[in-house]
Amino acid sequence: MKPFDFPWCVSFLERHGKKTFGPSFQIRQGDHPVIRRLLVYFLQLKGEALELGIDLTKGILLSGPVGCGKTSLMTLMSYIPGPGRNYILRPCRDVSFEFIQDGYEVIGRYSKFAYNGARPKIYCFDDLGAERNLKYFGNDCNVMGEILLSRHDLYVSQGMITHITTNLSAGTLQTMYGDRVRSRLREQMNLLAFDESATDKRQ
Repeated sequence: MKPFDFPWCVSFLERHGKKTFGPSFQIRQGDHPVIRRLLVYFLQLKGEALELGIDLTKGILLSGPVGCGKTSLMTLMSYIPGPGRNYILRPCRDVSFEFIQDGYEVIGRYSKFAYNGARPKIYCFDDLGAERNLKYFGNDCNVMGEILLSRHDLYVSQGMITHITTNLSAGTLQTMYGDRVRSRLREQMNLLAFDESATDKRQ
């Protein structure tokens, strides 16, 4: 794929979407601006990224209303041939359930240093805010908040990339996770947002 052929990429994503999510899957015209930015990022297209104000050294924070297709798009981006696609999609609720079972070691599990030249693991934490504060032996812990703070430290020291999808507004993120987390998310991620009027595709 030599030049950036956006219509070909959309067709490619739609074909894989039908295979992955069923024959009713379709990409809507109104989603094209967000999809273009995602493709520019995951294909690591430096010229286009500069024009769109996307920092290729940061992660992606993809926000939008419930059902607008955030998780589906981040799943499909892993099919795009390019250097930016090697990440693990992990629902935040599942991470919280791991915390109930395994305790504080879960925080380290998702925020480990890289050793012996290995690249830090890239995670996409899906549906940030769907989890809730949980207790482990009576101790409250904002699990995702702690993981995101730890991964920010590793972003600074090792370039560790983190992606997030969320339904929450910036103000709600600040309320749930605090000023420190919100500030660090801004520092280490590109904000891509669906229009708030985007319809629920599950209906």
